Amino acid sequence: GGPLEGAYSAVADEQLDELEASDPDLYNDVLTVCELIFGQPERAQAMSTAIRTDRGIRLRLSVPGRYPYKVFWSSDGPRVEAVFPHP
Repeated sequence: GGPLEGAYSAVADEQLDELEASDPDLYNDVLTVCELIFGQPERAQAMSTAIRTDRGIRLRLSVPGRYPYKVFWSSDGPRVEAVFPHP
């Protein structure tokens, strides 16, 4: 995990490590979105779309200028669940 205060699922942690190694610029843009989620969860939630998963409702927040990358998160915590391209 990085220097950010917040909760990351094991999946998100692994995905972020891979991004950091393969595409540092994209990694930094994703972290900016994570900072918004942890720092201003109400604002992040207003900017997110909600999707139903087998684990309940997840919020999906686009990474600006990085289509189709999205950060999937849950508002309890808040907690970042996953990061991956999703149309």
